[in-house]
Amino acid sequence: MNGRFFTFCTLILCFAPTKVQSQTNTNKDFKLYAEIQDSLMREAYEKRDIKTYTKVLDEFETKYDKISKEDRAYFRGNYINAVYNLSCTYSLLNEKAKAIEYLDKSIKTGYRNYAHIKEDTDLDNIRNEESYKKILQSLIERERETSDYLYILKKAGRYNSNENIEFPKFTYQTASNPNLVALRKAFNLDSIAGQGNEVSKILSLLHWIHNLVPHDGNHENPTVKNAMSMISVCKKDKRGLNCRGLATVLNECYLSMGIKSRFVTCLPKDSLGIDNDCHVINMVYSTQLKKWLWIDPTHDAYVMDEKGELLSIEEVRERLINDKPLILNPDANWNHLNSTTKKDYLENYMAKNLYILECPLNSEYDLETKIENKEINYLQLIPLDYFEKSLEKVLTTDDKNKTKIIKNKTNNPSIFWQAPGQ
Repeated sequence: MNGRFFTFCTLILCFAPTKVQSQTNTNKDFKLYAEIQDSLMREAYEKRDIKTYTKVLDEFETKYDKISKEDRAYFRGNYINAVYNLSCTYSLLNEKAKAIEYLDKSIKTGYRNYAHIKEDTDLDNIRNEESYKKILQSLIERERETSDYLYILKKAGRYNSNENIEFPKFTYQTASNPNLVALRKAFNLDSIAGQGNEVSKILSLLHWIHNLVPHDGNHENPTVKNAMSMISVCKKDKRGLNCRGLATVLNECYLSMGIKSRFVTCLPKDSLGIDNDCHVINMVYSTQLKKWLWIDPTHDAYVMDEKGELLSIEEVRERLINDKPLILNPDANWNHLNSTTKKDYLENYMAKNLYILECPLNSEYDLETKIENKEINYLQLIPLDYFEKSLEKVLTTDDKNKTKIIKNKTNNPSIFWQAPGQ
């Protein structure tokens, strides 16, 4: 199985400020139906019950064909993965012709992850079939530029360190801010952080947030987007936050402790404009190590080199590009339900999402709560490989509350990764 079944957190894992996907009533009704069908197909897969699987898939396909074109586009991933998993089920039963038939159908429907096809043990029974080899090779030739994420990332290693567009400076709200003081006291963060060194405190706060608030990629975050409010809503409504919400809460906790931090939106290249997914993590500055650190509250994750030294987002990206060793902390996990592995998390998921990086220029409490005439500035770090070459800033205004969102752009990594105070 290994993550092949569609989950809604993969589609809407992060909500960028100007790219929130709305859902119609039809979406919501069909979403519930799709979740039920997904569960039934998963159970049939596990039991190798072809009869039930095909019956459930046929029912799904019939209803899928009747929803609007917009909704079909939104739920296309459900259908594609369901067809692919049927191929896997046939393969496990050694029904080779059917396995190849549905593999071909899944690809024609839109399945593009040939790297996964190559390593998926469910398909081992058809590896030596000539028709399988032809299907896979044809897919590789067509799709490498859009779906081989590590290959795409490796082409995006070049920046322009001489680019000198001027931007507003990065700022970090001081721990003396009344809201941050209140946050620190309300959750006794001094005790949570502990008496260890700075790195120990950074990791203790990471683990605390990961354990306090579950990741929930199925819903938008609360309207008021600060740590005090979001934690309160989660407790009251027994809900979680998506990755952006978790990174926002953790960011404010770090600031309240006098630790400089930003939350970073990690975005794919997405030249086809069909990937709504991104991931948000934290970059936290350690004065002890004199560097930024990769901190991910969704997966309770941090990354090390072969010597066990903590790495930054910049270093992880460079090491992925240059095939250098990366070590993920062994207790990394998703909601204490699934272990997070280096291959799935770094080499696949984050390789896709480390193409463009974006963070606010001002790291502060309640940054993304939208109010009338508020202005929020972001900076994007874009590789030279990107197909859109313009570095002109983009201004958008929220229709409802007139909040202005300004996206500044740079090709210069030294500007984006500058240490606090530079």
